[in-house]
Amino acid sequence: MNIIYGVIGVSLLALIFALVKFVQISGKDAGDKKTKEIAKTIHDGAMTFLQKEYKILLIFIIIVAAVLFWIDKDPTHFRGESMLCFLLGAFFSGLAGNIGMRIATKANVRTAIASKKSLNEGLKVAFSSGTVMGMSVVGLGLLGVTLLYLWIGEPNVIFAFGFGASSIALFARVGGGIYTKAADVGADLVGKVEKGIPEDDPRNPATIADNVGDNVGDVAGMGADLFESYVDSLIAAMVLGVLITTQAPNAVILPLILAALGIVCSLLGVALVRTGKSGSAAAALNKGIFGAAILMAIVSGFVILKLTGNLNFYFSMLAGLGGGVIIGLSTEYYTSTERKPVQEIAEASKTGPATNIISGLGLGMISTIIPVLAVCAAMGIAFYFGSAVTSSAIGGMYGIAIAAVGMLSTLGITLATDSYGPVADNAAGIAEMAGLGPEIRKRTESLDAVGNTTAAIGKGFAIGSAALTALALFVTFSQVTGMTTIDIIDHRVMIGLFIGGLLPFIFSALTMKAVGRAAEDMVIEVRRQFRTIKGIMEGKAKPDYKRCIDISTEAALRQMILPSVIAILTPILLGLWSLEAVGGLLAGTLVTGFLLAVFMANSGGAWDNAKKYIEEGNLGGKGSDTHKAAVVGDTVGDPFKDTSGPALNILIKLISIVALVFLPLFI
Repeated sequence: MNIIYGVIGVSLLALIFALVKFVQISGKDAGDKKTKEIAKTIHDGAMTFLQKEYKILLIFIIIVAAVLFWIDKDPTHFRGESMLCFLLGAFFSGLAGNIGMRIATKANVRTAIASKKSLNEGLKVAFSSGTVMGMSVVGLGLLGVTLLYLWIGEPNVIFAFGFGASSIALFARVGGGIYTKAADVGADLVGKVEKGIPEDDPRNPATIADNVGDNVGDVAGMGADLFESYVDSLIAAMVLGVLITTQAPNAVILPLILAALGIVCSLLGVALVRTGKSGSAAAALNKGIFGAAILMAIVSGFVILKLTGNLNFYFSMLAGLGGGVIIGLSTEYYTSTERKPVQEIAEASKTGPATNIISGLGLGMISTIIPVLAVCAAMGIAFYFGSAVTSSAIGGMYGIAIAAVGMLSTLGITLATDSYGPVADNAAGIAEMAGLGPEIRKRTESLDAVGNTTAAIGKGFAIGSAALTALALFVTFSQVTGMTTIDIIDHRVMIGLFIGGLLPFIFSALTMKAVGRAAEDMVIEVRRQFRTIKGIMEGKAKPDYKRCIDISTEAALRQMILPSVIAILTPILLGLWSLEAVGGLLAGTLVTGFLLAVFMANSGGAWDNAKKYIEEGNLGGKGSDTHKAAVVGDTVGDPFKDTSGPALNILIKLISIVALVFLPLFI
């Protein structure tokens, strides 16, 4: 019990740290009347979207909670436990997203103003806002799982907590992704290509909506996504730990202890983030990320040895931690402006948009090799060392779950560096819109450039953690149902496999088409304003920013419902027919969803940075035909990397969670 109380203490420490940073950032200088007005417009737009989204989600949550109460007839616990776990998971996930959104929309303008002093001051504010998000996610996630385990004592019931988190995450990712890319595509196609004005130019009617979208998609959406992965990996490992308590008595609480240890290492990693003599923001952030990972790798060995008497599960955890680093570095290689793959796409842009798009598609496909091999290696190593503890497959499966926990152990700082990106992006936009001068704009653009890399690494990390977490959930499903093998000759399994393989494509198609329709409305509106508002191009008239914000909001809320409902209903409908079909569904969705997510994230990131590489003055620079071709490629890649791709991370986990939570209906 003392260990459990210690875990609760660490989770509260993370939340206190987040609160202190929130207060500190709120007290920073927000600049003059003009910068405050721009920041308020972005903040109001983001919070309005979130409030409207949560109203829709509330209806969904009430319906699902009622269904969970109806099917919960297990005599071993009181009726309503699953429902309460679900409600708490949804509340905590929504709260984490809300906190992240609030601090990001406060920190953006304060980052721009702090950059007047120095690059390091701007970095401090932007990164501090990221730590609020990172520590809120891990603090709330670990606190929720630990308190429920302390209360219920049965990890299997806590899956409903993960389902609540998954539900919020799916709507947040899909809705936020549609919002941000509708605005981004509309702003780029009309502003950059047709009018030839810079990014974040205040004359562009969609520029505020674009900045709002950065927060809606990349802060609230990413936070909810990784909150879900975090709690799902903990619960899956705990459920499997129950099955090996004879050989490993502390197996159930080991995931909680590792998560607490990861928070402490992340807090120490945060202290390492500061620019040295080189003044490099990228080096400062990497120092924090890798410092935390190294600390975790060292200290966790002693803890695991103390709790289990051997280092087998330590090597399983290291496999996950190493796999996450490899996937992140692979993503950085394929999406960085300093690397050959992105420069090849930029070169292909010289002959037009078609060759740019062909090159980007090819890059995305080839980039799946390293992440797949990394996950396979992590899975194989984790299984080997885990099975050595119990001399059985169940120990190996627990090892895989511990690998997922290991990959997410330092999420506190990993998510902080990812949430830093949209804040820096917004800061650069505010500097441009408020006319803070070329020096401030240059510093904020430097912070933003680092943010593009951290965002790409963050997306790779999110995909890798989603794959291992989904794998752990799949393994848990097999153990809970007793379905330890799947007969691929069984027609029910084959049907499930095909539907599972199909689902990510349907899901991606719906989200891509949603962005397309919303972007069309945005382009029409931006063109209308340029045409009808006299003096807008001369800077004498103010665009109607609110109308563009409304278009993105309405489209996102309307279009997010269908793909989300399909993702939740598919495993339920198949489960009512056959458990074997659900087993096939989980396998099919995991494989194709993971590959499609990697492909989309890396293609989209590479297209984006190929455009930025040209804008840095290469191959003709801004305004050239090469640049215009790259902008077209970037607009194709926007929904790839920020809507459909990230939402697939949640899909492959949600399918398994729904199957586990609704098992009483199937059996």
